[in-house]
Amino acid sequence: MARKRSKNEIDWTDDEEEIIWVSKSEIKRDSEHLKKIGAELIELTPQNLEKIPLDDTLKEAIRQAQSFKMEARRRQIQFIGKLLRNQDPNPIQEALDKVKNRHNQQQALLHKLELVRDQLIAMGDPSLDNLLNEYPHLDRQHLRNLIRGAIKEREANKPAKNYREIYQYLKAEIAE
Repeated sequence: MARKRSKNEIDWTDDEEEIIWVSKSEIKRDSEHLKKIGAELIELTPQNLEKIPLDDTLKEAIRQAQSFKMEARRRQIQFIGKLLRNQDPNPIQEALDKVKNRHNQQQALLHKLELVRDQLIAMGDPSLDNLLNEYPHLDRQHLRNLIRGAIKEREANKPAKNYREIYQYLKAEIAE
C-alpha cells in the first residue's frame, strides 16, 4: 500500500530541479572574502579608487569608511561587504590586482635602483659604463662625482650624503 504524503513533505525524487546546497561555513567564507576586498578598497588612494569599477553607493560607503576610525570603520567594512554581495566581485578583484601589481612593479624598480647604486660604488667605472649604455641620457660626470664622494664618505665614516644622492638621482632620471 502506498504511503500518503502530507502537505509539508518534500518529494526528493523529483528530477526537475537540482538543489544546490551551500554550507553555512561556505557562506561565511564568502562574506569574509568580500569584507577583505572591502578593506583593501578602503586602503586605496582616491586616484586608484577611480580605476576600480564600483557603483555610486559603494564608492560613497568606501569614502565614508576612509574617514572612520576603529569600531565605526569595522562596521562600515561589514556594510561594504554586504554591498559587494549584490555585485560580481571578479571585476573588482581583477582591478585591485592590477593596482597592486603596479605598486609591486614600482617597488621592484626601486629595489633594482638600490642594487645599481651599490654596484656603482663597488665596481666603479665598468658598472657606470653598463648603466650609461642602458640609459644614455644620464649625466656621466655628475654620477662619477657622486660615486667618488660616496666612496670617500664610506672610508672616512661620514654620513652617507652622496650615497643617498646617487639613489635620488637614479630614481628621478630612471623611475620617473
